Amino acid sequence: MSIGIFDSGIGGLTVFKSIAENFPDLDIYYLGDTARVPYGNKSKDTIIRYSVECAGYLVNKYNIEALVVACNTASSYSLDILKKRFNIPVLGVIVPGAKNALKKSKNKKIGVIGTYGTIGSNSYLNTLKTISDDDVQIYQKPCPLFVPLVEEGMVDSHITKMVVKEYLDELVEKGIDTLILGCTHYPVLKDVIKELYPELNIVDSSEVIIEDLKNLDINFNENGIRHIFITDESPSFHTLKNLLVGNVKTEKIELSDICSL
Repeated sequence: MSIGIFDSGIGGLTVFKSIAENFPDLDIYYLGDTARVPYGNKSKDTIIRYSVECAGYLVNKYNIEALVVACNTASSYSLDILKKRFNIPVLGVIVPGAKNALKKSKNKKIGVIGTYGTIGSNSYLNTLKTISDDDVQIYQKPCPLFVPLVEEGMVDSHITKMVVKEYLDELVEKGIDTLILGCTHYPVLKDVIKELYPELNIVDSSEVIIEDLKNLDINFNENGIRHIFITDESPSFHTLKNLLVGNVKTEKIELSDICSL
């Protein structure tokens, strides 16, 4: 069978990489909406419309049998609508990330970092409160500079380490023992975060989605096709793509292919 993955841009390649490594024979089609990135500063209605358009392209063009919403912002706002619109399994990253954080945390103090859109939606906060005991303490913080640092390939630079500390020192001082990386760009900075805060348990959405996929009643043995689509060319896309997944076939499509302009 084949699955589709979409993200507002290129961060979802961390999810693509993880799924490709865990399911080598699975056919995977990835759509990065690079012409309209970021989704995190868009309205709820716009995020839902973009998400439906991206999902529709993958469903209608490639007859995918399951969909992974790799974008945390899109997962926050559009997951239920996508499940109703398309008659296939639709997986997001919020619930598996929240469950994994609760499993890892010993002191019930959990930090969540993400875009302004994801943090503003309170999707992780509400999910954690829904599935956890009342005594869990959740601390949220948007980290908007992480995305451009990753996209510029400045993964291990002195500047990046300074920015990480600027954002995360406050959360660590709250006593968190577990940190949810609530944006698919952020796993690229995981080694830097672990170096600076070795005591933290890190929840990486690109890893936790694997168990949800394994639980689907689908055939994972196909031709191992890997195809990446983007809606706009950008140097940052190719920088991160080469860093994460190497020489995977990439094709630029027009926005008019997925929506009415």
